[in-house]
Amino acid sequence: LSQFPGWSMRADGSLVIATGNDDALGVYACTPYNSYGTAGESQPTRVLLKDPPGFTVRPKDEYFQEVGRELVIPCTGHGDPPPTITWRKVDSMNRGGAQVDGNGSLVLHPLTKEQHGLWQCTATNQVASVSASTTVHVLGTSPHAVTNVSVLPLVLAANISWEPGFDGGYFQRFSVWYSPLVKHPPRAHHDWVSLSVPVGAQHLLVENLQPDTSYQFSVLAQNKLGSGPFSQIITSVPRGFPVTTVPPELPAMTVHVFLSPPQALTANETVRGVLLRWQPPTQVSVALSGYTLELRQDKGSWEVLDHSIPSTKTQVLVPGLIKDAFYEFRLVAFAGSYISDPSNTVNVSTAGMEVYPSRTQLPELLPQPVLAGVIGGICFLSVAVILSTVATCIMNRRRAARIQKRRQDPPLVFSP
Repeated sequence: LSQFPGWSMRADGSLVIATGNDDALGVYACTPYNSYGTAGESQPTRVLLKDPPGFTVRPKDEYFQEVGRELVIPCTGHGDPPPTITWRKVDSMNRGGAQVDGNGSLVLHPLTKEQHGLWQCTATNQVASVSASTTVHVLGTSPHAVTNVSVLPLVLAANISWEPGFDGGYFQRFSVWYSPLVKHPPRAHHDWVSLSVPVGAQHLLVENLQPDTSYQFSVLAQNKLGSGPFSQIITSVPRGFPVTTVPPELPAMTVHVFLSPPQALTANETVRGVLLRWQPPTQVSVALSGYTLELRQDKGSWEVLDHSIPSTKTQVLVPGLIKDAFYEFRLVAFAGSYISDPSNTVNVSTAGMEVYPSRTQLPELLPQPVLAGVIGGICFLSVAVILSTVATCIMNRRRAARIQKRRQDPPLVFSP
C-alpha cells in the first residue's frame, strides 16, 4: 500500500482509496489470517471507475411565456453510465400536467398559471446526482397571492406589510381587508372592510381599531385581468392605552383615503350608443389626472376600453356594441401617483335591440331619418338638373332650325 499515495487499511480490514484514478482499476481479494494461519482468500471483487453526471445543456435562469402557449425548457446531461433526467416543481407535490420528452426537456403545454414558479432539473446515475434550477414566469394572468404578510399591533391601530407576488405581466394594485372577530356577532357573517393601498407601497397603517379586540387581516392583489387569491389571514389584537395614564379624548377620525372612486356611474341608451355619466371622486389628495373606462362582456375578463378620459369630463359615449350581448362598465380615477378603487358597476344588455353604430360610420353623425332625407334631396336635385339640361338642348336645336329655314326661303318682292 505504501506504493500508492492516499491508500490505507483500517483496523477492520477495509481498504481506503482516497482518490479514485486508473491505479484503482483491477480485481481485489482479501485474505484474513492470524497466528494459526489463514482459511483462504475471499471471492474476488472488481473495481470500476464511473463518471459522475454533468449537464451538457443547462436551463436558463428565467423563462417568460404567455399563458395557454407551449414552453419547452431544455436539460441534457452526460456521465458514465448516462444519467437519468427528472423534473420537479419546487414547493409542489405534483408537476401540474408537465411532461418530459426523450431529450430530458420539460414540456409545458398548454402553459397554466399554476405552473408559474421555480422548477428543478436533476441528472442522476449510480455515482451521484446534480441539479439545476430555473424560474418560469407565466404572463397574461391575474396576479398571484402576496406572501410574508405580517401585522404589527399598535395603539388602536395596526401596520400591515407584505411581499408582492408575481403581477401576471400587468400593473397590479393592492388593498387591505380586515374584520373584527366577535364572539356573538349580530349577524351570521361579519363584514370585511377594504382599504386601498397607495401605488408602489407594500405596507398600510390601519387606524381607529378597537382596543383589546381580535382582528383578521388579509391582502388582495388586482390587475386588469381581475383579482388574485387572498393572502393568508393573520389575526392580531391592537394595543389599548396604558392603564397607568389617562388617554386624551380623541377626535373622530376616519382612515385616510388618498383617492376615492368615481361616484354614481349610470348608463343611458341613446340612438348613437350608450351614454355613461358619473360624479368626480369626493376625496382627492392631489389634482385629478383622468379616468380609465373598463368593460367586460358576458361575465368575461375586464378589459380597458379607454385609458385617457380627461379629468374635466363627467360623461362619455360608448358606440359599437354588439347585438344580443351583456356588458358591464366601471371607472377608475387617477390622480398623480394614486389610483382609486373601481366605481360601481353598471349593466347594459343589447338583447332585442338594434346594433349600435361604430365610431367610423356616418350613421353616428346623422340619425337614419335625417340621412334618408338628405340622400333623397340629393337624388331629386340631380334629376332636376338632368331634365333642365335636356330641355335646354331641345329648345336650342329648334331655334337653330327656324333660323336656317328663314335663310333658305326667297325674299318677297312687292310692286307698286
